[in-house]
Amino acid sequence: MSGVNNPYRYFYEHVAASQSAQVLGTTGAVGDYLHRLICTVTTGATGNVVIVDGTGTGILTHTVLPASASVIPGVYNIEFNAVSANGAWKITTGAGVEVMAVGIFSA
Repeated sequence: MSGVNNPYRYFYEHVAASQSAQVLGTTGAVGDYLHRLICTVTTGATGNVVIVDGTGTGILTHTVLPASASVIPGVYNIEFNAVSANGAWKITTGAGVEVMAVGIFSA
């Protein structure tokens, strides 16, 4: 038998610039899988991206990209391959960046 078995069906969600704690998925939940963030930076000084697992006291609260003039505008692919332990994944973006989140999120 030829072909490729594709057991995973990743979702993707756009997070616009200047968003505050946008939930990935309709509701998000414990067990949601975050595969990758694709960050498009247009202005490094305001290109910060912060990802939070649930309430922010969980396994991951992380500044993915800092707001810094030294961040060069461009596209950054950041692998996570992490499962949420405390609730919905939430992303906050600065005015100089937008994000495409890829994973399996609760609808």
